[in-house]
Amino acid sequence: MPKIVSAAEAVSHIRDGVVVAVNSSSGLGCPDATLKALGERFAKQQSPRGLTMIHPIAAGDMWGIKGIEHLAQHKGQIARVIAGSYPSGPSSSEPPHIWQRIIANEIPCYNVPSGIVFDMLREAAAKRPGTLTKVGMDTFVDPGQQGCAMNALAAASPIVKKVKFEGDEWLYFPAITPHVGIIRASTSDQRGNLSFENEGAYLGAMEIALAAHNNGGIVIAQVKRIVENETIKTHDVRVPGILIDYIVEAPDQWQTTQTRYDPAISGEELKPLNSFALMEFGTGKVIARRVAQELQAGWAVNLGFGVSANVPRILLEEGQHGQVTWVIEQGAVGGIPLLDFQFGCSSNAEAIVPSPQQFTYFQAGGFDCSLLSFLQIDQWGSVNVHMLGARRHVTAGAGGFVDITARAKRIIYSGFFNAGAKMDIVDGKLRIEKEGKIRKLVKACEQITFSGPRGVAQGQDVTYITERCVMKLTPEGVLLTEIAPGVNLQENILDQSEFPLAISPRLKPMAANLFATAKLGGVIHA
Repeated sequence: MPKIVSAAEAVSHIRDGVVVAVNSSSGLGCPDATLKALGERFAKQQSPRGLTMIHPIAAGDMWGIKGIEHLAQHKGQIARVIAGSYPSGPSSSEPPHIWQRIIANEIPCYNVPSGIVFDMLREAAAKRPGTLTKVGMDTFVDPGQQGCAMNALAAASPIVKKVKFEGDEWLYFPAITPHVGIIRASTSDQRGNLSFENEGAYLGAMEIALAAHNNGGIVIAQVKRIVENETIKTHDVRVPGILIDYIVEAPDQWQTTQTRYDPAISGEELKPLNSFALMEFGTGKVIARRVAQELQAGWAVNLGFGVSANVPRILLEEGQHGQVTWVIEQGAVGGIPLLDFQFGCSSNAEAIVPSPQQFTYFQAGGFDCSLLSFLQIDQWGSVNVHMLGARRHVTAGAGGFVDITARAKRIIYSGFFNAGAKMDIVDGKLRIEKEGKIRKLVKACEQITFSGPRGVAQGQDVTYITERCVMKLTPEGVLLTEIAPGVNLQENILDQSEFPLAISPRLKPMAANLFATAKLGGVIHA
């Protein structure tokens, strides 16, 4: 039977040099009180040191839930990090300690696609050797490129290799065996049975608990409350107590970033549709509207961070909420995905599934379309979304992007054509007052998160939508298919790209009503 202990006592059982897996997605589900105690123990005792940290999705944020920062602020506590993403924030902010350690090449750090990290843990739980996958081929994940390495120390100790199996080429990631699993739930009974009724996601709690437990490790569960035995309904238990060693009560744990508790996020209440803020009119709304026009009724649509995260609000404004079903990597299905600090959560979700299962759905292309952002697009249509060399902490890393795009049938990338442009919409036309200094259509991406040539070879339907034009991926590269009213083709598009854009012989204007304040009269048509 597990022991109910303080966070300090729970982390006292973590030894030097072990592997620690943490279940979190930024502030969502983050066992922050336990991680804080782990950092405080090191500050007092200089132990445990030399830890390898595994985070399928980022642990903590830059907005009050420190997560991995509790450890990264102490030199020597972390020896290596394997993570799908890392805490991120605005360029004006000081980089988190973990990013400082990455950039200074102090510890080897890897950016492994979130779904693959879950796969590696699942293989460890079953004591299988590792993960064979096509996810990440021809991207920064591929050992022929960066092999997930974020710095020179990581590059010197490869985490992935390319192998032949059954006459085909695969990426092989050895299983990760954690000695410690740290997870979070809402409620535990005295026997360690965990329920998640106040959480916005399960993430990979079960997978992490299994991986640690099955390999002789310990599992620490942080919860908001502890109740008597036999008071949690059987079907509400998501992780059974037989996997738990220590229970830590943390009544003040926040539900997610900047959110103490919102019952609509955990599906305990329905939020009225008229209570959601709609997108203000402007160039960003033009992009979101044009993206929405690509969708078809009945589709299951994945949604990523950035401009495209506003598309659900476009459908809501047009009276078409429910025409498509949104699916996000943290596990929510349906409802309305939230924005900004709360991205990764949904209000009014129809279901919440564990992240590893959601990634299985994504990796095999089981959904209809994905709406994602871009930092750079190169001459072959490849996309960089995870690497901004000048201020690396501005991007969280790839997260689930590579898992999602690996076999997606349709991908719609959206964003502004360049960075920093001053623009306005006047009399239904886009007026570009000053071009941005940072070009986003570049000869070569800093790193490749999505491979254009591989997308072509796989027959993926890829569209790029900006405020001033629409482009398509073709075998020859990037093809310009639509242009915004008021935009000068040469000055505002061709001259702003580092590579020659092909122009469709059927080039047409973007719909005029995208640039008007009135509703569109529906964006999804049967």
